[in-house]
Order: sequence, then structure tokens, then C-alpha cells
Amino acid sequence: MNNSNDLNINNKYKVLFVCLGNICRSPAAQGIFEHYVRENGLQDRIEADSAGTYGGHRGELPDRRMRTAALYRGFALTHQSRQVRSIDLLDFDLVIAMDDQNYEDLMHIAPSVEATHKIRRMSDFLTTRRMSYIPDPYYMGAEGFSHVLDLLEDGCQNLLNLISKAEFSK
Repeated sequence: MNNSNDLNINNKYKVLFVCLGNICRSPAAQGIFEHYVRENGLQDRIEADSAGTYGGHRGELPDRRMRTAALYRGFALTHQSRQVRSIDLLDFDLVIAMDDQNYEDLMHIAPSVEATHKIRRMSDFLTTRRMSYIPDPYYMGAEGFSHVLDLLEDGCQNLLNLISKAEFSK
């Protein structure tokens, strides 16, 4: 997982979570991941952000339903939506796509072959469920948001464990 990066001047390991609009899945993943990072005292070594492949929600807070469901579990989501840029694929050490379309969109904007090696699917980090993508809860009921949070909690914990082992156990 180690990709040295000239743009990463703060020497933190940087993770970017990406979904379509950056108002449900990716800001939830960011909030959950940052919570786990803080719980493990790694905030001076790991940084997270999120973005969307679609820029129509730029500047908005996460969807109210996702904020409510996440807050119920102790995760405060305060990120303001932004669109992913090709420079992000140089600046971040790992770029996590929530589904296949996000993955393909990221592969298309990657500025180099090396940058494509940083792109992974969130489903790669799931340990408790076998799924090929993180579903978009936007058109689902409360159960959809809860299901997505279950998946993201599992994936983010495993992701943090893998990063910690690969980056900080040397």
C-alpha cells in the first residue's frame, strides 16, 4: 500500500473515498474512517477526505438521512461535497471507489498508469459480507442507510488495520 508521493508533503498516509455525489457513501466512509483513526491515535499519521465523480452537489453537507443515521452510531459527518480531480489521484496514497461505475470513472481520470494502481474498491476491504460494491442508499429507506453504514464500518476498520500493518509496523 505504500506509494511514495512528492505531493504528499505532510508525510501522512492519505486516503480518498469516492462515490457519485459525495453526499452519502463517501462522506460516511470518511467520517467512519476518521473516527477509527482518532480512536487509534493515528490522526497525526493518517488523513482522509472524500469526493464525488459528479459535481452537482458541490459545497453541500452529506444527505440529511445519512447524517442522522451516522450520528445515531456516533459518527458526525461534516464534510462539504466536492468533485474528484485528476490531481487527487497523485496527491492521495489510496483512492477508494464505492462501486464499479465510480471505479471506472476514476480509472478514466487517472493522470498516469501509476495513479491507477492507487484505485481500489471499498468492497475489497469487507470482511463480514461478500458484496462487489457498496450500494447507494439515496433512493432506499432507512434500512438502506443502516445497511451501508454496516458495510462501511466493517470496510473502514479492515482498511485501517491493513494500512497500519503495512505502513506503521516497519
